[in-house]
This record gives sequence, structure tokens and C-alpha cells, in this order.
Amino acid sequence: MIDKTLIEKDNAARLPALKADYAALGEHLARRGIDIAAVKAKVAAYGVAIPSWGVGTGGTRFARFPGEGEPRHIFDKLEDCGVIQQLTRATPTVSLHIPWDKAPAADLKAKAEEVGLGFDAMNSNTFQDQPQQRESYRYGSVSHAAATTRQQAVEHNLECIGIGRDLGSKALTVWVGDGTNFPGQQDFTRQFDRYMEALHAIYAGLPADWRLFTEHKMYEPAFYSTVVQDWGTNYMIASELGEKAFCLVDLGHHAPNTNIEMIVARLISRGKLGGFHFNDSKYGDDDLDTGSVDPYRLFLVFNELVEAEGKPGFNPAHMLDQSHNVTDPIESLMVSAMEVQRAYAQACLVNRPALRAAQDGNDALMATTELKYGFRTDVEPILAMARLEAGGAIDPVAAFRAAGYRAKVAAIRPRVSGAGGGIV
Repeated sequence: MIDKTLIEKDNAARLPALKADYAALGEHLARRGIDIAAVKAKVAAYGVAIPSWGVGTGGTRFARFPGEGEPRHIFDKLEDCGVIQQLTRATPTVSLHIPWDKAPAADLKAKAEEVGLGFDAMNSNTFQDQPQQRESYRYGSVSHAAATTRQQAVEHNLECIGIGRDLGSKALTVWVGDGTNFPGQQDFTRQFDRYMEALHAIYAGLPADWRLFTEHKMYEPAFYSTVVQDWGTNYMIASELGEKAFCLVDLGHHAPNTNIEMIVARLISRGKLGGFHFNDSKYGDDDLDTGSVDPYRLFLVFNELVEAEGKPGFNPAHMLDQSHNVTDPIESLMVSAMEVQRAYAQACLVNRPALRAAQDGNDALMATTELKYGFRTDVEPILAMARLEAGGAIDPVAAFRAAGYRAKVAAIRPRVSGAGGGIV
């Protein structure tokens, strides 16, 4: 972890400028009838989960270039995630991926408590074969033509539920790479029916207070067809499974120019929005840093979320899901967590009565102007003050670099081989 005195020293040097910026923004917002302290309180209460796999260096289908001091196992990952939370105060939970992160529950809980983290949704892995695995997922998992393979995938998901139960998790995320690469390779209807049969079996194993998140993806690794290819199919799945099933939206799992914020609104309207995997994209499932390409789209998604706050049963889960190929993963995750907070704060600045009046009056220009006011406002003083008051760093990346954390862990963590490809 980062030495607290180093954080305090760095904060002390930045505090006078922050106070001045915060006061100026407060005066500006007050003229519009917005209480800056109320917005800051909402930001401080907001958190986004870190994926355990996100603290490792990513890659492409062609190659992976390892980084310095990469985590060797889940306990190293938890340490890195703890540093992110320590500096940003925006990432209080970590989402585990099984079997990558499999370890005794008591050890996981003890380490998480040591670094100040809780556990978010569990993630199952049936898109990759593991050592000593009986059946291969090369041709699919929960939708596989062979009943023995489907049963193995179901049992793995039930195992993930059991592990999560011991850790205090309350949700299971199921993403599968099942699909086809050739026309005629599988019958679409029978393949989907097999998927649904398996998901019903997994759903039946959920504890009463758990939720099941199913995730859609347009393509990859199946390129001709994917079993759960879009939000409509995902909605069908969640609706058929029952009240504990919800749709998870990954911002990169859509075709370019897809109106993701409208999909979010549709799912909210039917009570089936389970949560998000935040990232950014230019062409497809690029898994770029959140807000790095299209921050306005991220803001528009949060505009829908803020609009829905207070609705019965509305409780979406938020997680980052990124691949860091050319940046330090810890730095990218810190910046991304702050970008998500930024979009939330900006959405909180929208004058909703004025927006609705413009919408009802068919005043397109004033409606979009109300949105753009929130987006164009620099809310960084709010985010920084919330971090400071929670014991974090005014400038997390600067504090992280000054602490020399990467060099310290690199000295004890051997460099991982760069052989082979793969996103994670």
C-alpha cells in the first residue's frame, strides 16, 4: 500500500489551489440553484468495482507484451486493487473471475479486509479450457451440442455461486463466447434452446438474495453468429429466467454508432437493467480506458441513470472492464474510475425540470443545451475534494508515481512471459 504520509504531503501542496477552484465552482453552481456539497456527497457515495483481471497487462489476438511488476496471483491482484481504492476512494469492491482467482475463501476475505476491499459480482469462465478439464469448450459451453459439456459448464457456474456466497458476493455474471464461425455450423434455434436450458439450471441455484447478470456481445470469439448477440436477446433471457435475472451492458459490446444510452433507457423502463461493464471503443469491443474516446456517450448513459434514481428496484452494478496494453494498468484503472465519477457528477448537474419542460414543449435546442451544460462543466474540484475528504489523493496518478509502487512490486514479482496472445 502507499505510505499515508506521502499522500498527505502531496495533498498539502495541492490543497490551496483545490480550495480556490472548489469555491469558484460552488459559486458558479449556486447561481443555477445547485448545491455543490450535495453533488459532492453523491459522488463520494458512488463506487465502481475493479475487475481482478484488469490489474494485469492486456494484449491482442496476436501478442501480449508483459509489464513490470504484474500480479502473480489473486493476492497480488488484491494488493493492486487496494492501492487503487486507497488513492481514488472510488473503487471499494473487486470482482473475481473463477478459476483464475480461485483460492480458499478465508484467505481471500482476510486479504481483502487487509487492503480495504469488498467483493462484487462473481464471474464464471466457460470460454477457456482449464488444465484437467473433462470436456472442451472449443465448440461452446452452455449451448454445446453435447449434454456432458453443458452440464460441466452449469456445474462451474454453480461452483462460482458457492465461492461468492462464502465471500459475501451477491451476484453472478455469465458471459459466454458460444456461437459459430460458419453458416450452418449449428442450428440457431436449437443452440439457443440449449443455452436457455442451462441458464435455467444455473438460475435455480441462485440464493434468494442474489442476482444473475447475463451479458450480450455482438461478436468475438464467434464471428459469424453469437448466441447472446444483442440486448434484445439478452432481454428475452432475463425475462424468461425470472425476477432475479438482469441484463448487463458492456459499453464495447455493440456495433459502432449504436445508441447505447437508449438501450439503457429501455432496460430501465422494464426493470431489467442489471449493471455495466465500463470501457470505451472506437471500432468494436476494444476495451479501451473508460471515457478515452467518447466521454459524451458515457455522460449520456449516466444521464439516463440519474433520471432513474429512486425508482423501485433500481440498483445497477457498476464495474470497469478494460484491457491495458500500453499503459500502467493501475494508472488506467484509477483514471477510468474517476472518469465514471465525472460522468455521474456531470449528470447530477442537469436541470431535470427544465429538461422535461423543453422535451414536452418540443424545444430540441434547449433540451440538448440543458444536457450540454452538465457535460461542459468542469467538475474536477468536486471529485478531488470528495477524494481528499475520504482520505484519498487529490491527484491519484501523481501520488502513485511519487510513491514508486510499480518499481517496488517489480522487484519482488518476476516478469511474466510475453509468449502467446489473448486479451487477459
